[in-house]
Amino acid sequence: MSTLHDRVASVTERIDRRSHDTRSAYLEDIEAMETSPDSDRRGLSCSNLAHAAAAAGPDQNEVLGDSAAPAPNIGIITAYNDMLSAHQPFETYPQIIRAAARTVGATAQVAGGVPAMCDGVTQGRPGMELSLMSRDVIAMSTAIGLSHGVYDAALCLGVCDKIVPGLVIGALAFGHLPTIFVPAGPMTSGISNDQKAAVRKAFARGEASRADLLTSEAAAYHGPGTCTFYGTANSNQMLMEVMGLHLPGAAFINPQDDLRHALTVAATHQAVAIARRGSNPRPIGKVLDARSFVNAIIGL
Repeated sequence: MSTLHDRVASVTERIDRRSHDTRSAYLEDIEAMETSPDSDRRGLSCSNLAHAAAAAGPDQNEVLGDSAAPAPNIGIITAYNDMLSAHQPFETYPQIIRAAARTVGATAQVAGGVPAMCDGVTQGRPGMELSLMSRDVIAMSTAIGLSHGVYDAALCLGVCDKIVPGLVIGALAFGHLPTIFVPAGPMTSGISNDQKAAVRKAFARGEASRADLLTSEAAAYHGPGTCTFYGTANSNQMLMEVMGLHLPGAAFINPQDDLRHALTVAATHQAVAIARRGSNPRPIGKVLDARSFVNAIIGL
């Protein structure tokens, strides 16, 4: 095993020391949430539980399961919309996740949706003023979705630079839940940056029409997935993997690749394997510690 660099060890130790009191209080809070009957669907009244399972279809009996060891139920938080290329692939993920959960004796429900906006669309326009504020809405929406107390783990479907931090903040509000982030991957390469830049320069000189420019831009941003450059959407995916919230190797597989589907199935199986009440629970509030954030800083 390699030795940790002295400076990295020093910074990590300093973060641990300075955050000790607040970190300890947070861990006490999530321990209390873990043991609270409000966090366990077995503690719900029959009316509450019936509401939670009413639309579960073929999974209804499992969600209702009032036994000593009910099937794990996975809550899905999704940032799906079909206007943004990065989030369009998530349309089919809930069906994939439900089917994958059933194969390992578990269930999955969409716990809630969060908004997802793109600076690529709003840049230079009034909508951009909502960009950073949307992160707080996403965090609150995530927490609201997970607040029902019927989940044993969570899967967060989101990609871009406001969405991922908001999902993390919201998930940490329910830090007793094991949580895995599930990406959709980058779009395949379009025209090269040199080709795109050449058309932009020609347009600036008045040598290319708006139609020429639009054709070029649409050939660069041309399909589902995150933007085809190393911007904040893709760096956020790298961070999730570095911090241990993705399956290893999950960040940069294209949406149409068979491996992308396999990774989504594997993420579901892993969420079940690390679910609370199981033999190997890994709550997100304990997974994300000083080491995770130092990893993220180094990764950037």
